[in-house]
Amino acid sequence: MTINNTIIGSKIKGIRETKNLSIEEIAERSGLSAEQIISIENDQNLPSLGPLIKIARALGVRLGTFLDDSDALGPVVTRAADRERKTSISFSNGATDARRHMEYHPLAQQKAGRHMEPFIIDINPAEAPDYQLSAHEGEEFIYVMEGEIELAYGKDTYHLAEGDTIYYDSIVKHHLHGAAGKQAKILALIYIPF
Repeated sequence: MTINNTIIGSKIKGIRETKNLSIEEIAERSGLSAEQIISIENDQNLPSLGPLIKIARALGVRLGTFLDDSDALGPVVTRAADRERKTSISFSNGATDARRHMEYHPLAQQKAGRHMEPFIIDINPAEAPDYQLSAHEGEEFIYVMEGEIELAYGKDTYHLAEGDTIYYDSIVKHHLHGAAGKQAKILALIYIPF
């Protein structure tokens, strides 16, 4: 059961075509440009969560629909050994660093009807401190499992070390990255109202 970046674009395109929606209609509904939609559908650019959430809303589906392999109605268990063998997802937002320093390991991609997206995220040291803030509907909870991170949140910056947590409204522009030269591993729970 492997999810990779190339599946998400084709799923978006498939859902859009099934609903007989044009690229222009999705662009208008989501507030994104038609070029961005085309780039995403052609797997040229996997955006940050913010644009994916906007596309999901425009299509009338949950964000998890883009990540699902199959749907389970009961509990979903992800074993540590299985998680280590799965391909990670790498989101970008077109920023200089393109979030290539973050590898997302989904923890519940088979759970049907979920409203939370849990991830283990490996954060590698970023080469350049240049980043672009983004926002999306919902809330996020971060638990630092290893290392140190920084969260730029609005006009503030929060430095978090191993064992620290933060819970915030993701509608405020933010960016999560490793503390200068540090790598980290976090548990992230992203709640997106549907």
